Amino acid sequence: MQIEQIYTGCLAQGAYYIESDGEAVVIDPLREVDSYIQRAERDNAKIKYVFETHFHADFVSGHLDLSEKTGAAIVYGPTAKPGFKAIVAEDGQEFKVGRIALKVLHTPGHTMESTCFLLKDENGKEVGLFSGDTLFIGDVGRPDLAQKLVSDLTQDKLAGYLYNSLRTKIMPLANDIIVYPAHGAGSACGKNMSKETTDTLGRQKLTNYALRADMSKEEFIKEVTTGLVAPPAYFPLNVMMNIKGYDSIDKVLERGQHALSPQNFETAANETNALILDTRNPQTFAKGFVPNSINIGIDGNFAPWVGTLIPDIKQEILLIADEGREEEVITRLARVGYDFTIGYLKGGFDAWKNAGNEIDHITSISADEVAEIMSKRQINILDVRKQSEYQSEHVIDAENASLDFINTSMMQVDKNKTYYVHCASGYRSMVFTSILKARGYDNLIDVKGGFKALKESGKFKVSDYVCPTTLL
Repeated sequence: MQIEQIYTGCLAQGAYYIESDGEAVVIDPLREVDSYIQRAERDNAKIKYVFETHFHADFVSGHLDLSEKTGAAIVYGPTAKPGFKAIVAEDGQEFKVGRIALKVLHTPGHTMESTCFLLKDENGKEVGLFSGDTLFIGDVGRPDLAQKLVSDLTQDKLAGYLYNSLRTKIMPLANDIIVYPAHGAGSACGKNMSKETTDTLGRQKLTNYALRADMSKEEFIKEVTTGLVAPPAYFPLNVMMNIKGYDSIDKVLERGQHALSPQNFETAANETNALILDTRNPQTFAKGFVPNSINIGIDGNFAPWVGTLIPDIKQEILLIADEGREEEVITRLARVGYDFTIGYLKGGFDAWKNAGNEIDHITSISADEVAEIMSKRQINILDVRKQSEYQSEHVIDAENASLDFINTSMMQVDKNKTYYVHCASGYRSMVFTSILKARGYDNLIDVKGGFKALKESGKFKVSDYVCPTTLL
């Protein structure tokens, strides 16, 4: 038996490949599926099943393409209602894979169809739990996502279901079982996930707040729902794609990989409603970019920020990327359902510049330069980190305008004033500044290195922790 966790850092997502005696399964695959097929070919194995722990909100799963290309059956847990051919399993049903088996444990709470798969080895011993978004390392799945789609479910009611699922289906299992969750730290599907991506169930019973043996249902509901922030707007759209179906990733890549000359790129920008997305390094972008383009760097938390900041999942996108990374960017957009890249700038930004076209730039200065300016006059500092980050520590007199809620935050910005914009390290501030510049805000100056650089310079007064209640 082989078990492989295939972890994707930008989504903090774990897919799983399990093989036994020439048969294999894949659990919660990503949109691009060729790597799973190639993995099975190396083992001379046939992919028999694609198991889905639930209808995912944070990414578009590859179940349809993987099933189409391999003939594998798609398996969901009880109550799932997919819009395509699939096995909707019964609670307790077992699926044989070579000499091993996976048992269905219906665990509603994160969503109503949420299901864990309990792995039994060649001797029938229970050895692994593929827990999806029901149980994470250090946390459990948030119970407020499904309520966006099912009107009669409140987050408290879902949290109550989750409490029962954990205590009747998971906590009675043996302590030496390995927990294999669908996500780790950085995912928006939970609030307190560990950086570790596997653990023993016994250790989780001791350390995971949600598995305390003496916790009442009322206490659980309160703890698991406290501190939840609004999920990214694309989440329900991804759920519907996972339920109803979507274009093949091959079609998405074919549509997006149209190399456009600077002239054709400009024509497409003028004749469509496409958004110009520049995925280069933030500081490289600042030095020169196509006017009205926005910057979301591919080497940051790319896909979640795209999903947070581009409200229409069917938005047509014109792409500017580092040469050779165009397919990677189109693929990562498709992972979160943005399937309508319609072309990219051939030769990248250099081709645009060499063609003599108009370019724009964003001023970006160091913390020391900001301090020098501040020594001569009062300035406006805009902190675009999350409110929780700002409350924890911030530059005295800085105003918080979180990137997460940019349409609200931009209302705080006076077009006639100059602002020095920072985040934690410089990634988000360039995203924020580029979006506002595309909307006519020309007086924003980026701070290189963000809050970290400002604090380490020793030239700025930094606040102590501010209790959130004092801000009400």
